[in-house]
Amino acid sequence: MADKRRTLPEVVAELRDGMTIGIGGWGARRKPMALVRAILRSPLRDLTIVSYGGPDVGLLCAAGKVRKLVFGFVSLDLIPLDPHFRAARQAGALQVMELDEGMIQWGLRAAMLRLPFLPTRAGLATDVERLHPDLRTIASPYADGERLLAMPALPLDAALVHADHADARGNAQILGPDPYFDDLFCGAARTRYVTCERIVPTEDFAAHGCLHTLVLDRGMVDAVVEAPLGAHPTACTPAYGIDLEHLKAYGAATTPEGWADYRARFVDVDPAAYLAAVGGAERVRAIPPPIF
Repeated sequence: MADKRRTLPEVVAELRDGMTIGIGGWGARRKPMALVRAILRSPLRDLTIVSYGGPDVGLLCAAGKVRKLVFGFVSLDLIPLDPHFRAARQAGALQVMELDEGMIQWGLRAAMLRLPFLPTRAGLATDVERLHPDLRTIASPYADGERLLAMPALPLDAALVHADHADARGNAQILGPDPYFDDLFCGAARTRYVTCERIVPTEDFAAHGCLHTLVLDRGMVDAVVEAPLGAHPTACTPAYGIDLEHLKAYGAATTPEGWADYRARFVDVDPAAYLAAVGGAERVRAIPPPIF
């Protein structure tokens, strides 16, 4: 079996300008933030990002990395709208395709199945149709004749997701209550990268119950990176919750001087220095999981 262990710089070195990159997680929950920060430190540019967005999208927008964004929302959960995304959109700094949340899921699923589209009711009778006149509808070929939206596939060049555990072969385990759509992001992508809290022996998965926690198998993953606390400041339940204190500081860094200071302290540093800057591992692991 292939050993798929990589480092953050090795993964970023495989990405290219202009790629379409899907980022797993949901808002301020289980985002591959260590990998996002590594991308910010790189010269990558002109990216198309597909995401149920959180600070991953906001950081990439603030750094000028995004050419186009395909999204259902960009939220920090307890802070409803990411201010860096807001600023980029209001300035017209990126192209946007704002979709119903269910449409994104269906577009990823179509790409995973290698289909050009999938029919759905999501998005019908909303401004999605008005704002995206290139979207098409289709009539059911059966007796009902229902008009359905033909959601086009969202194929990805690369998918980035974060898990609790992975083994060296690429099997990945998610211990939180919701896998979101990480399996669809990986299924829709040509190349799939997983960061994780710990790389463990395969037999260790059983201690947490393999049936419902092994969300990604090795056939869906091309590389794994051990990145302890690599989802911070987003949550990685049950290990740690959303760091609202940090997200408030991030959200306040909207002036050129504020962003430069935030970037110098929390982005243009290695993972060890980042962890020290946010208060250390003990503090992060003490953040309670979010309850909604």
